[in-house]
Amino acid sequence: MTRQTQIIRERAWLEVNLVNLAANAETVRAAARGARLLPMVKADGYGLGALRVAHTLERHVDPWGFGVATVAEGATLRAAGIRRPIVVFTPALAEHQARCREFDLQAVLDDPAIIHDWKLPYQLEIDTGMGRSGVRWDDPDLARYATAQMQGAFMHFHSAEDHPASVRTQWERFQAAVTRLPARPALLFVANSAGVWKLEEKLDLVRPGMFLYGCIIAKDMPAPKPVASLRSRVVSVRGIRKGEGVSYGGEWISPRDARIATIGFGYADGLHRSVQGKARVLIRGRSYPLVGRITMDMVLADVTDGGETVERGDRVTLVGTDENETITWEDLAGWAGTNTYEMMAGLGTRVERVYVGE
Repeated sequence: MTRQTQIIRERAWLEVNLVNLAANAETVRAAARGARLLPMVKADGYGLGALRVAHTLERHVDPWGFGVATVAEGATLRAAGIRRPIVVFTPALAEHQARCREFDLQAVLDDPAIIHDWKLPYQLEIDTGMGRSGVRWDDPDLARYATAQMQGAFMHFHSAEDHPASVRTQWERFQAAVTRLPARPALLFVANSAGVWKLEEKLDLVRPGMFLYGCIIAKDMPAPKPVASLRSRVVSVRGIRKGEGVSYGGEWISPRDARIATIGFGYADGLHRSVQGKARVLIRGRSYPLVGRITMDMVLADVTDGGETVERGDRVTLVGTDENETITWEDLAGWAGTNTYEMMAGLGTRVERVYVGE
């Protein structure tokens, strides 16, 4: 059985275009003007599969290393043969030191008591306004956070996409903080995806995330190539009469005799219930509204208008292009009342990841 035949029989899958992923990374590398890449592959590569993402980026853009959120994520990369530096961006607890040593991971630290006893390379986070973690930029005792094991210092922009003034403010705070360290760290880095274009100063590393994965960061930034398409299948087609309801609660009542396609995708796969009454899908190059409540495993589409040929087994596009119609991650996130980060990272494990282009 060929791989294409397997895809045709799948209930739900995410198509990941590795060629476009690499192209987006090249775009970032060009904009970084000599700064090396520290791609963020946390949350299983934002839902796309961290291992395939990391190996693809290694082949194409020679990244300095990779960023993850947990020690377990770093250990998974090590087990898959990744040998470049791996930075765990959730601030470490003292008890994490043994596992960081075991898997050769660089921790992020912001607590002087932990730093005092930390015997491994670490990155110092400086809080310049995010207010989430890191030592404050104006801490009068900032120098005590720097030991011989400190490899670098960084910060996190909170609004680089939307507020240029905040970028400059945070950058100036970071500069002031770095000057109070005993010496310049070997690595300084501040730019996330938006920061690569919003801040002139690139420093030593940039750490792109969502731009790599094909999501629009801001309207005044380059548009990335699309990377991930979300697909499913029609699993049933039926006719209902005017005045009949569908799905749990019977909340959607058909205003006419209608044709309903049942799709094998639900909230256990990552489709938020909040898209009810707003979302659409593509089948055979046409757009159809979802109707009724989103259920755990299935959702319904009204294919009455123009859907006479829709049948069981047809491919359904929840995100992506079908003929001349396209639904973006931004569309789906907007219907759900959230952002693209949450939509992609929240895809269920039973949604198969299918890699194309390499």
